Order: sequence, then C-alpha cells, then structure tokens
Amino acid sequence: MAETLPTRQQDFNEWYNQLVLRADLADYAPVRGCMIVKPYGWALWENIQGALDRRFKATGHVNAAFPLFIPKSFLEKEKQHVEGFSPELAVVTIGGGEELTEPLVVRPTSETIIGHAYAQWIKSYRDLPVLINQWNSVVRWELRTKLFLRTLEFWWQEGHTAHATYDEAEAETRQMLDVYTDFAVNEAAVPVIPGVKSQSEKFAGALHSYTIEAMMGDKRALQAGTSHNLGQNFAKAFNIQYLDRDNQLQHCWTTSWGLSTRFIGAIIMVHGDDQGLILPPRLAPHQVVIVPIYRSDSERSNVLEAAGRVKTQLATGGVRVRLDERDGLTPGFKFNDWEMRGVPLRIEVGPRDLAQRQAILVPRVGGEKRIAPLDRIAEAVFAALADVQQTLSRQAKAFLDSHIVSAATVEEVVAAIAAHRGFVRLQWCGEDACEVTLRRESGASPRLIPVDAPAGACVVCGNRSRHVVYYARGY
Repeated sequence: MAETLPTRQQDFNEWYNQLVLRADLADYAPVRGCMIVKPYGWALWENIQGALDRRFKATGHVNAAFPLFIPKSFLEKEKQHVEGFSPELAVVTIGGGEELTEPLVVRPTSETIIGHAYAQWIKSYRDLPVLINQWNSVVRWELRTKLFLRTLEFWWQEGHTAHATYDEAEAETRQMLDVYTDFAVNEAAVPVIPGVKSQSEKFAGALHSYTIEAMMGDKRALQAGTSHNLGQNFAKAFNIQYLDRDNQLQHCWTTSWGLSTRFIGAIIMVHGDDQGLILPPRLAPHQVVIVPIYRSDSERSNVLEAAGRVKTQLATGGVRVRLDERDGLTPGFKFNDWEMRGVPLRIEVGPRDLAQRQAILVPRVGGEKRIAPLDRIAEAVFAALADVQQTLSRQAKAFLDSHIVSAATVEEVVAAIAAHRGFVRLQWCGEDACEVTLRRESGASPRLIPVDAPAGACVVCGNRSRHVVYYARGY
C-alpha cells in the first residue's frame, strides 16, 4: 500500500477506500460485498449507537429484538414492499440438510415480521402507541458495494411504531427525523437538510418518506437517515387492528425509521482531509491520545509516569483517552498514525515539558499547538475538544451552504450538475413527467423536498410549482 493517501482532489473514491483500511475502521470480508468492522470502527459505531439510543429512550422508545429469518409469504402480503425489495433478497431454501416447506428471507428490513407480531399484541386503544426500536444487521443483495456506504450486510437501528391515528403517526415520523437531525448536527458535526422524498424515491410500502441529506466532500449527496409514515398499508396487510374508545374496530397507523453504519461513511467523507480521518470529539473512540517523548530509559520512566497521571486525571473526568506506550516506534510515527485515525486531540509530554510542569496540546483541526499547565490539563483539554467540535461544525456547514445553487431552467440544472456544484435547488410542479425529464437530462436524482418551501414556476413545464426540490448526484 502506498505510504501516503491519494489526495481528495486527485481521486476522492480511492482516497476514501484507502482511508477506511488505513484508519483501521474496516476490512473486506471473504464474501464479496461484505465487510468486517474492526474494533476501532466498531467503537465509533458504539458511540453512534449510544448517542442515538439516549435520544430514542428520551422520547419513550424501548428496545427489543426480532428474528433474522422472515417467512417469504410475509413479504408478499404488502405488494409495494415486496416489489421494492425483491431484487435485493437473500432467500434460504435449505435448513438442516432438508428443503424448507416455505423459503425464508434473510431480513432486508423488519416491517413484515414486526407487523405480524403487532397484530398479536395490539387489541385495544389502551395498547397504543407501541414504540419499539431494535439494533441489528440486515441483508440486501447489492451489486455495487463500498465499505460502510453500501454492503450486502450492514448494521443499523430500525424503529417500528403503531398509533391510533394518522396525526399521531405523522407526528412520530417527523419527531424521529428531528432526532436524526439533532444527532447529525450536534454529535457528528454533519450538517444535514431534512425534508420529504418524492413519490418515486419513497420507501417501498410507505405513505411518504422523510430524509436527512448530507453533502460529502466530493459534493455528492448521501441519504443519512430516513423516517417513514407507513399509513395503514402494513396494518391492513397484517391485520393490525384495535378497538377504539367507541368499541369500533380500526386499523393502526404505523411508522418505521432507521439510521445505519453508512453514517460512518458520512463522517469520513464530510470531515476527512488529505492526512486522513478526522473524527468529531463527541463520537471519537479516543478523544485524546497521549504521546510520550523520551530518549533514554530514565527519561522514559519519568515521562510515562507523568503521562499516566494525565491519563488517569482525564479518564476520571470522562474523557476517552489513550496513552500510546508502544515501544520501537518514534514519536513522529505515532503522530502520523493517530492523525490518520482522526483522533481529535494529541497531547505531547517530554522531559522539557515536565521540567516546566506543562504539556503540549495539538488539535487535529482548528488551531496550532498550545501549551497547557499540568495542574490545569483537564480544563485545557475540555476547551480544546470543544474547539475541535465547533470547528468541524463550522467548516462542514460553510461547505454545504457554499455548494447549494439555484436553477430556473432545465439547462441551468444540467450545467450545475455537470460542474459538480453540489445540491441544485429548483421548482417542480409535482408531475412525474417533469421529474423523468430532470433525471434524464441531468443524470441526478431528487434528494428531498424541504417542508414549507415557497413555490414558483416549474423549471421543466413552467406551470406553477408545488415543491422546491434539491437535486444532486448521490451515493
């Protein structure tokens, strides 16, 4: 493998591929299209899980687990759902050496198996709402794969709720989109644009789908999380009914929502630079790495003892800190190694620093080296980490805002997409024919429709528009 990464400008795709491997996040699996998430990558996912799980529980949701295998007949109960997923299904036909009487699908998503369960559990309005989330992996047989962004198996959470009315289900759908937006902006420092998907882009079987869309460093869009109002489609398919307050039998209104390990890909592509990964402090597996600097055994002993005290002090204060005690490696090698892995803050401690009762703080982004007194090291570290988080947020938001352009004609849309300008904001009448024209001419797709955006004239037909739409090339 090359000693240095390709630059993002030279080859963004290869920069990404090599960075995932060299930052020790993941590796390729022996099954084509699958990935092995390595401990460093999994620690990042655990921090994402924790940040989301706290938010889910704060909004009244509880966790459960549902089976990996789903009877194939379940998927066939909801017509749009099975049509949407049939090309991606992995199907088990043999178990225990014998052919199964009914094939089993390895779950691509769990609406059907959970719908079956809810039909057994829900009998009365008193049983509602049901607010359940699960953390699991799913399988979708993708033809073109890319680590974290699109793999045959990926990890995610999927929330599934049941409600008495449309309004309650709609409020839940939008609430969870807000949860995802809050997580992306405040934990991952990834700015996103929330909105609704066009009918052609919505989840198979949904009444309508909401999304948060992020812009990557190459100005392509990434769908970073989705929330779906499923209407009564699955409730009718699986007979999820309840007796209302007037003792009348009603079908429930259901929702589903999910965010996956592809968000790790978003963090990489939004924040990474030509030197490697850059992780937001609130999610980084190691927020701080301490690199001891010494030349002799006597210096080593004194420096490691002092560095150990700094580590203990920071860890006691809740900082995720790593002391790099690896022998046989130069400080310069360690600096580059942790820079590649995106650790937000490095602390350097050497004999001269100890003599002056200080340490050197080096942020991954947003500033030069700074000196911190050892007796106030925790205070300095907290301030430095907050600065890194704010810098990443500010840089990413500025990049997004500077790569949203407006277009008033199809020709302007085509030119903007061809020039890789990012999101193209345009007016659309809502007719399928105009969307087909825009897709064909631009080679881009409609990413989202912002809620409550002002209307104008459709860029294709000139009629009064019903929506503002953001178009982009995406992952």
